[in-house]
Amino acid sequence: MKKGNKFVHWCPRIMGILAVLFVSMFALDSFDSQLTVWEQISAFLVHLIPSFILLVFLLIAWRWELVGGILLAAIGTGMAPLVFMHNYVVNQFPIHQCIYIVMLINFPFVLAGGLFILDSFCKKISKT
Repeated sequence: MKKGNKFVHWCPRIMGILAVLFVSMFALDSFDSQLTVWEQISAFLVHLIPSFILLVFLLIAWRWELVGGILLAAIGTGMAPLVFMHNYVVNQFPIHQCIYIVMLINFPFVLAGGLFILDSFCKKISKT
């Protein structure tokens, strides 16, 4: 594997792991001192469901770069309107702040998906 191919190979994987860890941090808001320990653990696991789904997509992308890249890019793009509307309507944030939040949460998955797709094409090119 060439040096340039190593970057294209490892960059989306590291970015995907960091993005899943970032999304997982939002599950920490499930801890409440008024709940029992078991209620806190169950609430924490429920809040981690999106992270588990994203981790499955990342594992798919790790094995099959093209399919996983399309999945990651699609989930990042598809969830952007939902994240935007939630922050605009429910939290009543200004539009520029909603766009910033969408870019912060969704853009790493779109970028990682694009890099997985690029890695897939680079592997096909290097085989020929």
